[in-house]
This record gives sequence, C-alpha cells and structure tokens, in this order.
Amino acid sequence: MTVLRSLLLFALAALAEIGGAWLVWQGVREQRGAVWIGAGVIALGLYGFVATFQPDPNFGRILAAYGGVFVAGSLAWGMIVDGFRPDRWDIIGALICVAGVLVIMYTPRP
Repeated sequence: MTVLRSLLLFALAALAEIGGAWLVWQGVREQRGAVWIGAGVIALGLYGFVATFQPDPNFGRILAAYGGVFVAGSLAWGMIVDGFRPDRWDIIGALICVAGVLVIMYTPRP
C-alpha cells in the first residue's frame, strides 16, 4: 500500500509540475496571457506541497527519485498534449530514469 501511495503521489507531483510549467510556457511563449501564467504558477506551487506527503522522510531521496519521474512524465506530456514524437534515445533515457526511481525509492533497506 505504501508503494502504491508513493507512486500516486509521484504521478500527482508530475501532473502539477509539468502541467504548471506547460501553462507558463503557453502563457509566455505562445502569448496566451497572464491567466495561463498565473494558473501555471499556482500548479507549480501545488507541486511543492505534494512531495511532502511521500511516506519516505528523506527530502533528498524523494527529490532525486522524482527527477526520474519528471523526465519520463515530461516526454509523456509532450506526446499526449503537444504531439511530440520521442526517438529511441528519448525512450531509452526515460526507461533508465524510471529504473533509477525504482532503485532509489523501492529497494529494501535495513
């Protein structure tokens, strides 16, 4: 149950951070305006709170593992939202990052 909770929190964090960054990008680069930028800033702020609910108490471990989730999630977001087509190196890199998440977060420790 703890692993499932952790994975769900990582997914929520990715949605908030990647979605927030995308909204800011849209507001600035695509000139959609201040409302998009503001929504992005709020989402990015929410991301900051999500990590605090992870069951592991170590900030460094959580953020290091989340980095791998962010990499894979960003590529997935690009595919779903922007029509980005990753090449094999993008996919291999994302799989390496996800493997790192699994090792960092879910390897049994004494």
